[in-house]
Amino acid sequence: MAIVSMQKVVRNYYLGKTVVNALGGIDLEVEKGEFICIAGPSGSGKTTLLNLIGCLDRPSSGKVFLDGDDVERLSDNKLSRLRAERIGFIFQTFNLIPVLSAFENIEYPLLLKGVPRGSRKKKVLGMLEEVELADFTRHRPNQLSGGQRQRVAIARALVTDPEMVLADEPTANLDSKTGEAIVDLMRKINGEMKSTFIFSTHDSMVMKYAHRMIRLQDGRII
Repeated sequence: MAIVSMQKVVRNYYLGKTVVNALGGIDLEVEKGEFICIAGPSGSGKTTLLNLIGCLDRPSSGKVFLDGDDVERLSDNKLSRLRAERIGFIFQTFNLIPVLSAFENIEYPLLLKGVPRGSRKKKVLGMLEEVELADFTRHRPNQLSGGQRQRVAIARALVTDPEMVLADEPTANLDSKTGEAIVDLMRKINGEMKSTFIFSTHDSMVMKYAHRMIRLQDGRII
């Protein structure tokens, strides 16, 4: 069974009396363990598509299934639990909490889940090792480089062992060398942890690493 299945998905937004068609009838299936790139220019619908897959938004029409569950039939509480337990998010602006250390930023999702302190510490230290930041445990975001901050964001997304990781333009704010290192890290984790990775980009360097590429233009797969 596919981890993601989308059937004729449409997403419209309203600007006053004007209807903006962000997605126009998307059919898509993603198998577990895939490493997929959603490619397209700015305004093509990449972020909207990720938001629907990540249950941050609902379609105007059509169906979205996660592991066979019809997202439209899930309550807000169930959707929140699904996002917290089964989906990891990586954002281009990192979205780290400025007053927390690298350790505390990564620990935060485990605190929300009520994981015991000893288990949290072991898990967070393991993730810091995985992303090669064991020496930066107590550093706050403003003491880290862009690449290091993105590594913290990746560790935070993965610390709950999600089935799927969604990354929206994960290299957009990084230089090319650092961006390539970040993609290498995500590929390594994809191979080791078997988490499904779906990331959006218009960076040609990133596209070449994808197992499969979905091209969007004007809200449609081409």
